[in-house]
Amino acid sequence: MTTSITTRCDDPVVLNQWYPVCSEQEVAEAGVRTRLLGADIECSVDTAGEPTVRDGDTVLPVQRRYGFVWTTLGVPEKDVFTIDEADEPDRRYVPCGWVTLRSSPGRVVENFLDMAHFPFVHTGILGGEAATEVARYKWEIRRETDEVWATDCTFFQPQVSAASEGTFAQLTYRVPNPYQVMLYRVSPSDPTRLDAIALFVQPIDETLCRAQPVMYLVDPHSSHTELVQFEQVIFLQDRIIVENQRPLLLPLDPRDEIPTRADASSVTYRRWLKAKGLRWGALPFRPVDTRGADT
Repeated sequence: MTTSITTRCDDPVVLNQWYPVCSEQEVAEAGVRTRLLGADIECSVDTAGEPTVRDGDTVLPVQRRYGFVWTTLGVPEKDVFTIDEADEPDRRYVPCGWVTLRSSPGRVVENFLDMAHFPFVHTGILGGEAATEVARYKWEIRRETDEVWATDCTFFQPQVSAASEGTFAQLTYRVPNPYQVMLYRVSPSDPTRLDAIALFVQPIDETLCRAQPVMYLVDPHSSHTELVQFEQVIFLQDRIIVENQRPLLLPLDPRDEIPTRADASSVTYRRWLKAKGLRWGALPFRPVDTRGADT
């Protein structure tokens, strides 16, 4: 049985970020004891009904965003990232429930970015073995916001959403900070608008995390149960793949795993993490000594 790496995080790149640690409903009903970056934390509400998070005797900063309680063990330079679609009143807000994964948070983010697995893991839903090619797409690091984006992504999907038939999905991916990720797709219900799907990731330890898909949809037809079940089927299929990847930590050295053209977003994501100097949850880049051998 795989055990998680439980060392408390000492990496400022990872510490100085906001993380979702429970939903507002969870903390209001019973309080939550959990772990974040190797630290035991406790989430509760104060006498005014406001959520509080403690790391031992230390009261941690808190933000309430998107129906979740977010906290940090460090000193973030920015607030929780913005999801503009969350402010549009006609959208369906669909939190899909926490799923625990025995893997590093970087592996979870990277799987979310990967279109090449659609035909083989999500056969008949997000892809099929008759159409496996990943068309060229654009990727970039947006310096003004320090985010990774992949745009102009297209992929034939037999069932784009809970209520739609097969079509070429138009997709955009966004990584707003190292261990959170989003997908935007042209809405099957209204081609003039984009559905937004966030994957909120709580890194528990270096090789253990939990994540929750949260969707902001333009879908007047599907029931809430249908929407949740559709996304849960996909994510539970992903969990099998993610948990069987080795090593569990995300390699940042390109010599450890050989990418293909379809992996452009993954390559960009890893380069971005490497440039930041991220260590926790990842295998580091290995310098080459003067004799040409890895050190």
